[in-house]
Amino acid sequence: MGGTETSSPEAVQPGSGVSRRRLLGVAGAAGAGGLVVGAAGGAAGFALARDDASGPGLGSLGATSVPFHGARQAGITTPMQARTVLAAFDVEPAADRAGVAALVRRWSDAAARMSRGERADADDQVALDAGPSSLTVTFAFGATLFDRIGLADRRPDALKPLPVFPGDELDPARGDGDLLVQVCADDALVAFHAVRTLHRLARGTARVRWRMSGFTRSPGATAKPMTHRNLMGQVDGTNNPRPSDADFDAKIFVGDAAGGNAAWARGGSYVVVRRIRMLLDTWDTLDVAAQEKVIGRRKEDGAPLTGGTEHTEPDYGARSAQGGLTIAENAHIRVSASEFNRGATMLRRGYSYDDGFRADGTPDAGLLFIAWQADPADAFVRVQQKLARGDALSAFVRHETSGLFLAPPGCPDGGYVGEGLLGT
Repeated sequence: MGGTETSSPEAVQPGSGVSRRRLLGVAGAAGAGGLVVGAAGGAAGFALARDDASGPGLGSLGATSVPFHGARQAGITTPMQARTVLAAFDVEPAADRAGVAALVRRWSDAAARMSRGERADADDQVALDAGPSSLTVTFAFGATLFDRIGLADRRPDALKPLPVFPGDELDPARGDGDLLVQVCADDALVAFHAVRTLHRLARGTARVRWRMSGFTRSPGATAKPMTHRNLMGQVDGTNNPRPSDADFDAKIFVGDAAGGNAAWARGGSYVVVRRIRMLLDTWDTLDVAAQEKVIGRRKEDGAPLTGGTEHTEPDYGARSAQGGLTIAENAHIRVSASEFNRGATMLRRGYSYDDGFRADGTPDAGLLFIAWQADPADAFVRVQQKLARGDALSAFVRHETSGLFLAPPGCPDGGYVGEGLLGT
């Protein structure tokens, strides 16, 4: 979407039975989740939500479609769907620029059809009766892709490996990659089918490096749109930037600074992907008051500890009767707040994940942190460096995977994502 909702290429198609989307400030900075929790969080977080125009009837939910074509890719400012699947691919050693371009064209064509609820090909019947279910497919390029296909001179300076932060416990096999695919939908079958289709179309050109799945609250699960809660029980996503903000485009989308050989990236966005395991058994040993102190917000309603409602601005200068700061110096919302990070801003679009239990019996669950920004060094890296040094929440999370990718701008009907790079 760019600076306003009405200019968004991601608006719901007319006749879908669903009202025009709106942004709902949600749990936020505070939230563990935004969670960013823990992780990068905060600089700015919020949740994207729909108007609840169709009530409890779920028939219209499956019929809702999000246009694939447009100036910007869907799945960035699109209202969050209930499910996501993230998959990274590495191109085969023999693949060249033309081969990757042909693959991304195949992917773009299939994604456009599936987003309309159409078959990806004549034999495709897996999700035939499911409808589009707000499916979005977003493509992004990793730093390594450019060297593999002879385009190193076209790689933007900002697209480089993220640093390893204090406390990181990263598994290299589950991070980075040449190509990233983000699939989101309100129906798990639709999401699975889209990923399966893209995987099939990649044969001979690229192979899967890693795959992760996540979820959030399903649309219509509450009487009215509400900020979701993460797996720690925290209201999560309140303080995200809004498209109505004067500097939204400049903070989230790549501008003229791309310049030179990276001009193809203008209108795109950098995305950081981090798998953050929550130490839920340890977290649960804290009483509610202690948990609220770690986050800086009330657990029940997401309001800052200084009072008000979820969307009340925290009073970081407020002190208790004993003289201490009401919102502690190392509280997650303070450490991650944009005003304490020289205005660093990210559009967070994170999902919870549950991968069962580890060998020691503890939950293998947490947050798939997904954050969009115009400049990762100025946003995610700056905030995460501060979080790693002094965030009270860090004791209750573990960062296990990491990756940085650049999503090119969108494409018109008949084109494909990344054509400005791969087609020249």
